[in-house]
Amino acid sequence: MLEKEEINYEKAVLVGIITQNQSEDKLQEYLDELAFLTQTAGGEVVKRFTQKMDKPNPKTFVGTGKLEEIELFAKEHKIDTVIFDDELTPAQQKNLSRQLDCKVLDRTNLILDIFAQRAQTSYARTQVELAQFQYLLPRLTGMWTHLERQRGGIGMRGPGETEIETDRRIVRDRIALLKEKIRTIDRQMAVQRSNRGAMVRVALVGYTNVGKSTLMNAMGKSEVFVENKLFATLDTTVRKVVIKNLPFLLSDTVGFIRKLPTQLVESFKSTLDEVREADLLLHVVDISHPEFEDHIESVQQILKDIKSDDKPTIMIFNKIDAYKPAYFDEEDLIIARTSKHYTIDEWKKTWMNKVGKEHTVFISATEKENFEELREKVYEAVRQIHITRFPYNNFLYPEYTENDANEE
Repeated sequence: MLEKEEINYEKAVLVGIITQNQSEDKLQEYLDELAFLTQTAGGEVVKRFTQKMDKPNPKTFVGTGKLEEIELFAKEHKIDTVIFDDELTPAQQKNLSRQLDCKVLDRTNLILDIFAQRAQTSYARTQVELAQFQYLLPRLTGMWTHLERQRGGIGMRGPGETEIETDRRIVRDRIALLKEKIRTIDRQMAVQRSNRGAMVRVALVGYTNVGKSTLMNAMGKSEVFVENKLFATLDTTVRKVVIKNLPFLLSDTVGFIRKLPTQLVESFKSTLDEVREADLLLHVVDISHPEFEDHIESVQQILKDIKSDDKPTIMIFNKIDAYKPAYFDEEDLIIARTSKHYTIDEWKKTWMNKVGKEHTVFISATEKENFEELREKVYEAVRQIHITRFPYNNFLYPEYTENDANEE
C-alpha cells in the first residue's frame, strides 16, 4: 500500500510597512503577492504584521514595539521564517536575525529561492547562482556571528577578519567564474539566434502567472510546463509557429514581477535578450486579477529598463472566463462606480481607445475563446513586419481574410 506523502510547510509571518509612498491598500496588495510567493516557495503564511511609519527604521526596518510583538508571536507559534516585503540592508538583516532568533528573509531572497527551485537547465541554474552570490556578498558578515569582528576586545581579534575576508574572496572568485560561464553561454545563444535566419521573431512578455506558457502551448502546439504558481517558466522556450502559411518564431520568456531584484535583471540578461531582439511583443495580461493595470505598468517599466518599450506590441487580455466585475448597486449613493465595476465590454472600449483596436484582443487561453481573432491580429502584425523586410515576398502572404477566401 502506498504511503501518503506529508508535505511539511514552513510556518511564516509577513511584515510590511505603510509609508507616504505606499498606502495601506497598496501594502495589502503587495502582501497578497508576497503570500503567493511564500506558498510557491513552500511556506504557509500564519499572520501578517503591518506598521505605519514615515520611513523604515535603519536598524530593524520596523519599530522596536512592533519587533517585540513579532518576536513574541514567533516564539508562541513556533514560526520558522519571518519575511519582509522590502529588501533589507545587510545591517537590518543581521539585527533582525539576532533578535528574532529565526530565519529572516526579504522579498528579494524569497524570489531568488523560488528561482533556485525552478531552474531546470544548466544555464538557468548558473544565472540564479550568480544572482544569489551577488545578493550574498554584502551580507557575509552576519554569517560569522561566532567570529564577530565588530565586537572587538579579548579573544575577538584576528580569525574573524580572516574568515570573513577568505569567504569574501571565495564568493568574489565564484562570481567571476559564473560571469565568465554566462558570457560563454551568451555567445553560444547569440550564435543560435543568428542561425535562425530572417524569420520574424515574436516574444510573449507579461507579469508572472498570467498564462503565457498556456498561450504558448495553444499557439505553438508545444508542451511547455504550465502551473498555477509564480515563475513556473524560467528557461526561454522558442517554437516555430505557422498561422495560415506564414511561419514565425514564438518565444516564451520569464515572467516579470513588481520589485524585481536587480541581481536577477542582470543575471537573466540573456533570457531578456529574446525580448530585446524580438520584432513583435505579445504582452499577456491577466484581466481577472484586480490590479492588472498595475501589472501592465510594472511590465512596461521593465521593458523600458531593457530598452524594449518601443517595439510593436499586441495587448492580449487573458482569462476573460475568470473575470468577475465587483458588484455595484445603482441605488447606492455613497459608493461611486469605479473601474473595478467595469464589464469586459467596458474594458474593451477603454483599452481599445488607449492603444488602438488592432493592438488589443480579449481571450481565454484555456477555453480557446476569441482565438480566431488573436490569430488574425498576430498574422497581420507578423505579415506587416515580413513584407517590410522582404517587399518581393508580398504575394506569398495575402491578408488574413483573403487567405480565408483562397482556402474556400
